[in-house]
Amino acid sequence: MGEAQAALSAGRELSAVCQMLGISEQTYYRWKTKYGGMKAEEAQRLAALEEENARLKKLVADLSLDKQILTEALDVAKNL
Repeated sequence: MGEAQAALSAGRELSAVCQMLGISEQTYYRWKTKYGGMKAEEAQRLAALEEENARLKKLVADLSLDKQILTEALDVAKNL
């Protein structure tokens, strides 16, 4: 975002800036909405937290599935 903002401040058109960065204008506006007022380190921290959150969600899903399998196995064993 910082590089784009600097180029825009220097008077370059948005289409030229997006082409320079290899992104679409839609991507630029999506990033601007998401990261608009953040500094680079804040954006990196957000990305790291989102990655950790995804990892933890997967872990919870795996553990929930394991619990469900064990519960069903216990139910089957009780009925024997």
